[in-house]
Amino acid sequence: MLEGALRHDRIVAVGALLAVVLLSWAYLLSGAGTMQEMDGMLMPMSQSSWTAGHALLMLAMWVVMMTAMMLPSAAPMILLYGTIARKRGTAAFAQAVFALGYLVVWASFSMIAVVLQFALEKAALLSPMMEATSMAFAGTVLIAAGVYQWLPVKQVCLRRCRSPLDFVMLHWREGTGGAFAMGLLHGAYCVGCCWALMLLLFVGGVMNLAWIAGLALFILVEKLAPAGHWIARAAGALLAGWGMFVLLSLRA
Repeated sequence: MLEGALRHDRIVAVGALLAVVLLSWAYLLSGAGTMQEMDGMLMPMSQSSWTAGHALLMLAMWVVMMTAMMLPSAAPMILLYGTIARKRGTAAFAQAVFALGYLVVWASFSMIAVVLQFALEKAALLSPMMEATSMAFAGTVLIAAGVYQWLPVKQVCLRRCRSPLDFVMLHWREGTGGAFAMGLLHGAYCVGCCWALMLLLFVGGVMNLAWIAGLALFILVEKLAPAGHWIARAAGALLAGWGMFVLLSLRA
């Protein structure tokens, strides 16, 4: 009977995660928060449109984008936590609280991203489509993201993200408060793992859905594939090489 209940709860949890991810992608596909109507046509928000309301729309877009990109790769951790929590008699909604803690960290990152986006637009380094207008800036970001893939802090954070069982054994806390704290900590490891990759959105375009999906797929692979650590390093070398090529091409 217990195993049947656990199986049912797991199916519900998978369905809930899938629904949140699909709704997040639907929001992004709709272009919500990134377009304005001018003469009956939808146009990208311009640099002059930064008001408090627009900033909130940008924040909502970033939060939803981070949810769409990061929740799939966090699903194994969330599901494992839920299974162990139910076996230990933790409240049924603790799994949702864990996921909430995880997303709160990415929402905090989104606030920083919005501030950075505002600064880059004011410096004319981003176009109205929210992609890099300066090849020097683009090359620098590519190199920085590539180098970070090789740094020890990246590898430590990636290891925590790739090993849900190790994370649970090292950081388990009881109760719903413990669930939220664990979600925050796991989110912090994921931000530590992926923040530099997220800066690549400013290179390929914050509104570029193909670029967003490509980054999300890469993050999923480096976290879940058996050779994820080596994939991360190989991608770092490619990014750094790409960035150097971009910078060298400016001198040609």
